[in-house]
Amino acid sequence: MILNQVKKTIEKSRLLKKGDKVLIAYSGGADSTALITLLLDLRQEYELELALAHLNHLLRRRAMEDEQFVVGVARKHNLPLYLRRENVRVYAKKHGLNIEEAGRKRRYDFLKKTAARIGAAKIATGHTMTDQAETVLMRLLRGSGLRGLGGISPVVDGLIIRPLIELEHQEIEAFLRAKRLAYRKDESNLDRRYLRNRVRLELIPYLKKNFEPSVVRQLSRLAEIIRGEDEFLESAAQAEMHKALIRKKEKLYLDANALPSFPPALARRCVRDFLTQVKGDLRRISFRNVESVLRLKEQKELHLPGKLILGRERGYIFLKEKTQNPISYEYSWDGKKAPNIKELGLRFAGRKISKAGIHSLLFDDDRRAYLDWSKLRFPLTIRSRRQGDLYRPLGTPGRKKLKEIMRAKGIPLGQRQRHPVFLSGGTIVWVLGLPVAEEFKIDADTREIFIIEKIG
Repeated sequence: MILNQVKKTIEKSRLLKKGDKVLIAYSGGADSTALITLLLDLRQEYELELALAHLNHLLRRRAMEDEQFVVGVARKHNLPLYLRRENVRVYAKKHGLNIEEAGRKRRYDFLKKTAARIGAAKIATGHTMTDQAETVLMRLLRGSGLRGLGGISPVVDGLIIRPLIELEHQEIEAFLRAKRLAYRKDESNLDRRYLRNRVRLELIPYLKKNFEPSVVRQLSRLAEIIRGEDEFLESAAQAEMHKALIRKKEKLYLDANALPSFPPALARRCVRDFLTQVKGDLRRISFRNVESVLRLKEQKELHLPGKLILGRERGYIFLKEKTQNPISYEYSWDGKKAPNIKELGLRFAGRKISKAGIHSLLFDDDRRAYLDWSKLRFPLTIRSRRQGDLYRPLGTPGRKKLKEIMRAKGIPLGQRQRHPVFLSGGTIVWVLGLPVAEEFKIDADTREIFIIEKIG
């Protein structure tokens, strides 16, 4: 029975504990519809508090119909729903990403920010064993190393969980048919221009028919074995890697002179760890890129995917950040007339709404902020960031330097001045692109909400 298998997965990988608040990533498709149904069945046993999140990518012809379907499911089960709409195609073009990569990045950004806002301990996604097999094959074709071939982990950072990862998609569809549950079909899944779709529609059926009927389960087992071995090798390597990774004045350096003394496998791990820390992830980083870092000569530059530029000086490899001339500005805002920050070419609008009767809010740190009206003092100040700026982002234990928060967020140094700072009574309430300040957040006592929104 599917429910029993999901419970086994939860217990084996410790995905949930009693009393968890879980934000479910809900697209309206088969897998996420099954995920909601199964977690509802387990809600009482695990004492779960459930909520739904849906990002409308505005890509497909039926995207608004999908959104309405999701709203209907949320109402049917009386579950809180957090919606956001974003033109992913525009975002992909602006940042030089393909549609799939842009969609994934914005989706997980939205899920993590929403989870932080509502205090969710876990984010549940509907990835299945079939998704796992597709991922392993795709990465094999692209020449991935052990970490890539480990595929999709059942749990990431103790936050993102995949309760369906040991179920095949065909089992999910049979379960939905038996329950007579409706779900949305994504027509883009049939578009063979995307590698994943070709793997799903052509390669896996071919392998099943001509080589191994249980290829999906075999690939899933392979991923699990590789993840375990990679984790062991990583823990063994950490003791040596600190010799090559050096932090000076809050900047990370890779000691190129230390790398030749390491075994090749350890040297590559050092490079990957360095790139993970300066880039935020290893997406689009290939074996060839890693080897190029190892071969980088003194006083030379290396351009990598994601607009990364590495330099090497005095034996140290580091991230080169392009900076622009400083921009300084400061405006006083009464919260009514839309301020125009001419130095950045940005405009913002403000409005006050009643919290009562609001079913959902379209959270998006890159465009808008929701603040407790009663905690604000007008006029607000809008200014450029300054050295020594401190604030406490939503969900964090204490105040931090703004430059450290921006670095952790992955905002390039040269772009940070394009993120205006909003203050109330001299205290930062919001920085464009970052969460609102903890002390100005919406809570159970909030009666009126002040919305700041970027125009255009």
